[in-house]
This record gives sequence, C-alpha cells and structure tokens, in this order.
Amino acid sequence: MEKKVKNIGFAITGSFCTHEKILDEIKNLVEKGYKIYPILTTNSAEIDTRFGKAEDLIQHLEKITNNKPMTTIVEVEPTGPKNMFDIIVVAPCTGNTLAKMANGINDTAVTMAVKAHLRNNKPVVIGISTNDALGLNFNNIATLVNTKNIYFIPFGQDDFENKPKSLVADWNLLEETMIQAYNHIQIQPILIKEKE
Repeated sequence: MEKKVKNIGFAITGSFCTHEKILDEIKNLVEKGYKIYPILTTNSAEIDTRFGKAEDLIQHLEKITNNKPMTTIVEVEPTGPKNMFDIIVVAPCTGNTLAKMANGINDTAVTMAVKAHLRNNKPVVIGISTNDALGLNFNNIATLVNTKNIYFIPFGQDDFENKPKSLVADWNLLEETMIQAYNHIQIQPILIKEKE
C-alpha cells in the first residue's frame, strides 16, 4: 500500500532566479492539500537581488502556506526530535548547499533541517539548480545519489552552450518525485534531456 505525504518541510536556498517558479510549485502543492513548512537559508531570507526582495519572499511564503518561514538553526533543530515532517524538499538546491549536505556541514537552517530530518530515517528530495553541477559539484551529486534516504527530482542541462556545467531540476516532476521518495523509490529516469 502506498504511503501518503502530508507534512512537507520545504527548504529554499539562494538560487534566486528559480524562486518564482518554486513559489508556483509550493502554491500548487498547498492547493492539492499538502501542509508546507517553509525553511530558508540565511541568503534566501536576507539578500535582495534583481529577482526580488527577501522580505517579499518571506511574506509570500507565509501567505501561501500559513506558516512563518524558519530561518535559523535554532528554529529548525527541534523539527527532527519532534518528527514534524513526512519529507523534506530542498528546492532550489544550490551547489553550495549540495556540497554541505554531501559533506555533513550543518551551518544553515536548511542543512540543519535536513540533518534533523534524516535522523528519523525519512526521505529528503533535492531539486538542484546550480551552474557548477558538472564541475566541482559533480562529485557531491554522486555522493548524494548513493546516500540512503536522499532522492533527486530528475534534472538536465538547461543551457549547455552558454552554461555547460549547469543542471536544473524538472520542477514539473516535483510532486511525483516526492510521492515516489516517500515510498523509498528514486523516480526514473533521473537524467533528462536538455530543458527547453
């Protein structure tokens, strides 16, 4: 019998160009009845960019989810002992966060939330969005692909001519990846053709 995902810790890192798309995905999940608990890295919570203001992101997330985003290690550490989430999604996941997860570095709200969640033997879904995935971070992807309870949203090169080392998840596969991961299955194929 397939288990059902209900409570999602949704961790957002600093791939700022992807935030608008992720907000749309979160809204879709909420409309389908999922309970979303936002978690932000310090960069996502504090840095204003040409893609938007940090405060607007926080307010938008709170409005969509009816939950105040968690932004500190102190806020997220108890989520593991309290067994708060069925699953954690890290999307977008930057190369920086990817590297930290692969090497056990827990110095942000997102990486600490992942660590706290994994102690419960529950799945973490990663949606990568990084310009160095096929560079120095390729080793970290391989490490995480082979790590228990870590699952990837299928990904591909988004612009191989101008950004030959860049990979981005196919956000349309987020929900299906979550459902499969919650049942301890990596959705396949994990590698997709270049995104249009």
